[in-house]
Amino acid sequence: MKKLIPVLFILCAAQSLTAQKISYGNNAAAGKYYAIRGIQLYTETYGTGKPLVLLHGNGGSIASMAAIIPYFAAQYQVIAIDSRAQGKSVDTKDSLSFEMMADDVAAIMDDMKIASADVIGWSDGGIVALDLAMRHPSKIHRLASTGANLWPDSTAFRTGFWQSELRDYNAQKNKPRTTEKEKNDWKLFLLDWLQPNISLTDLHSIKAPSLIICGDHDLISIEHTVQIFQNIATAELWVVPHSGHATLIEHTADFCSVVDRFLKE
Repeated sequence: MKKLIPVLFILCAAQSLTAQKISYGNNAAAGKYYAIRGIQLYTETYGTGKPLVLLHGNGGSIASMAAIIPYFAAQYQVIAIDSRAQGKSVDTKDSLSFEMMADDVAAIMDDMKIASADVIGWSDGGIVALDLAMRHPSKIHRLASTGANLWPDSTAFRTGFWQSELRDYNAQKNKPRTTEKEKNDWKLFLLDWLQPNISLTDLHSIKAPSLIICGDHDLISIEHTVQIFQNIATAELWVVPHSGHATLIEHTADFCSVVDRFLKE
């Protein structure tokens, strides 16, 4: 799946220069707020064609997806979303879940009059993509999910990571939080500390063709990635060689080429 022709690298280089000129995540010309489910959810839209939704990871924003936006915007209508409580999508409520964020995506699509779309999700965004496929199956045409886990225990992460998070949790759990940023940061920490909670049986309901991705040195354990792949009947698996968690950034040209080919199958 890694065979590329030189033209692709030239194209990606040109698109990389474009990405440097556009302030993805802070581009008023492409940005729009939608009144969704009690908050103002921020999006940026690029290109024309078949709709493609991009979902970033925990604590990130549309800017996290900047490496791949130019490539896909040349062929698709790219809808990049700042997830609830992240980026420009402010949410002061005290609860947060992947299910809430999946429902937000479905609501955005309804507002945009988009019946179904392809979806690329990274990390927490990959989990949201899976939840969207389970909760709103008609909204998903094809999905690519990279770096997603199923549940939040030591089996989900590379050796030692969960234990370090446990130390952080114990050190921080009783600290007072007075500012909105402190409260929001803790809410985002708890999101990944307590969630997701997806069973293998839950995955059986996903019917959309799914490309399940991880790096061979990912933060997420390869066991979780393989379990996701094995429990979606329509799934394909791609373990990206020589890659950590940021597959779409560390191997942008490969990522764009392989995912694009999958979406067009």
